[in-house]
Amino acid sequence: MKTATTTIQVPKQLKEKLDSLKQHPRETYGEVIEMLFNLVPTGDEEGEYTDEFRLAWLRGELDLLAGRTVSMAEAKKRLGL
Repeated sequence: MKTATTTIQVPKQLKEKLDSLKQHPRETYGEVIEMLFNLVPTGDEEGEYTDEFRLAWLRGELDLLAGRTVSMAEAKKRLGL
């Protein structure tokens, strides 16, 4: 794969998190980010997921981890169902 070099700004705390995920000191941030993207499923037995679906899936996982979800029972209660 041909690579291009670019610069992005990340907060120091995020850089430290990326550093902690490196398997060896010479591993690039690009390799670490690629590893993280590979955690998102690309499809199932019915076919490949679109990029939009994969992004929504990832955001949903992040919402779960951050506690920004409610149970089905709570949602029904809030909606008066």
